[in-house]
Amino acid sequence: MEDLVIRDADVVDGSGADSYRADVVVYGGRIVSIVKEAAAAGCQRPRARRELDAEGLVLSPGFIDMHAHSDLALLRDPDHSAKAAQGVTLEVVGQDGLSYAPVDDRTLEEVRRAITGWNGYGDDLDMDWRTVGEYLDRLDRGIAVNAAYLVPQGTVRALAVGWEDRPATPAELDRMRQLVAEGLEQGAVGLSSGLTYTPGMYAADAELTELCRVVAEYGGYYCPHHRSYGAGALEAYAEMVALTREAGCPLHLAHATMNFGVNKGRAPELLDLLDEALDSGADITLDTYPYTPGSTTLAALLPSWAGEGGPERVLARLADPATAARIRHDLEVTGADGCHGVPVEWETIEISGVTAPALADHVGRTVRESADLRGESPWTTARRLLVHDRLGTTVLQHVGHEENVRTIMRHRAHTGGSDGILRGAKPHPRAYGTFPRYLGHYVRELGVLTLEECVAHLTARPAARLRLPDRGLVREGYRADLVLFDPRTVSSGATFAEPRMLPTGIPYVLVDGRFVIEDGRRTDVLAGRAVRRTPV
Repeated sequence: MEDLVIRDADVVDGSGADSYRADVVVYGGRIVSIVKEAAAAGCQRPRARRELDAEGLVLSPGFIDMHAHSDLALLRDPDHSAKAAQGVTLEVVGQDGLSYAPVDDRTLEEVRRAITGWNGYGDDLDMDWRTVGEYLDRLDRGIAVNAAYLVPQGTVRALAVGWEDRPATPAELDRMRQLVAEGLEQGAVGLSSGLTYTPGMYAADAELTELCRVVAEYGGYYCPHHRSYGAGALEAYAEMVALTREAGCPLHLAHATMNFGVNKGRAPELLDLLDEALDSGADITLDTYPYTPGSTTLAALLPSWAGEGGPERVLARLADPATAARIRHDLEVTGADGCHGVPVEWETIEISGVTAPALADHVGRTVRESADLRGESPWTTARRLLVHDRLGTTVLQHVGHEENVRTIMRHRAHTGGSDGILRGAKPHPRAYGTFPRYLGHYVRELGVLTLEECVAHLTARPAARLRLPDRGLVREGYRADLVLFDPRTVSSGATFAEPRMLPTGIPYVLVDGRFVIEDGRRTDVLAGRAVRRTPV
């Protein structure tokens, strides 16, 4: 008698092959037997202590969120239905070059302040870790879903160099190499960067190349949020391709979009660039979310020079009228590098969350709408938000193009990532809806991908990038991280009006063979753990 048999499931196994009907037996957290319907004819069917009738449901590997911002949410919110209810069984955190390890006391405080808009300040948590290994050990106490970690290059630079816009000294570069190596030795799967965020954006290509050489030695990958998704986006993509090829390091392009008006209809140019590199031997993958708007913090739009020295220096510059006027000129006229080289269009910047309760009436309005209600300029409103919310304001940027989204998601190197920020009163619905939206909207309703193709994009392909030998496929011996969904009804419940609605059509999700979603409801199971880098 085994633990569980999932009976009469339509198995979409993650390989991209056609589905098949089978009984799948789970024991001890792994798939121990797959009995296909044809092979079962005339034979005794497998039995177990529990049998689940999966008639009409698709059984697939659990989905892997290649770009998540759940670094603190995994610890703060044991329920974590935002991801578990989508069928996500593994998230990759430590994204965009800023997270909470490795740090010392000074750097931890600076990072907490800098990305309050992403994760909250964290004053409700005992942040008793300092190294990557200690953070992963903290995850191992039990979380809703599994998590892998990228060493954040911006945090590493803050620790070794500070928040100054200058080249690293040879000694500082050696220190950064050491920190990256230690993080990988302790279990990180690669290195991330946020090259429109301070202080990571202050690193020149030569510095990044040296860090990528370390990543390559350990069998990891480099995941950059590169220098522009707007003006100069193609050049920024090409820069990352060239940099990682020189370093001999695999490349995974984070939220690989082509946004802003200058890039409308230009996704094929990006894919031509990537195909040329792939055909010549480059190791490249990418992730996208199935929506047009982006999401970040309001402070992220500022020019890089305004962020030098860290959060307190930013606030001081905003408080000085002459310096604030210079920031405004860069934002509205020149096009700040933080805003991807494109002059900001305040009517596209929607306020999605604030940390100061007194500012709550701004949420759900664009900066321009909020300014018009007050009879003031959009910059005046934005500046007030930045100062009074102490850089904690989150925003949506309505600057994407649907044809680019569809074109990129068809690519052979594509994987799925939510880029979901879980904080704020009205977060981007991608945090709660990315994976069912792929299956419901883009597979069933639009036919952009077949079901088998889409599942492969969300499971086996990211598992291969992460070099996980026993995840991402429905195979005997593989871990029982599984999802059962109804292909006729699966749908994202989250909308821009109601972004925290849970999906429908995903009644069962298993992590390590244990139900975290059962009959469509979250259980109290905390089967997730840190997923550490597989040694080369």
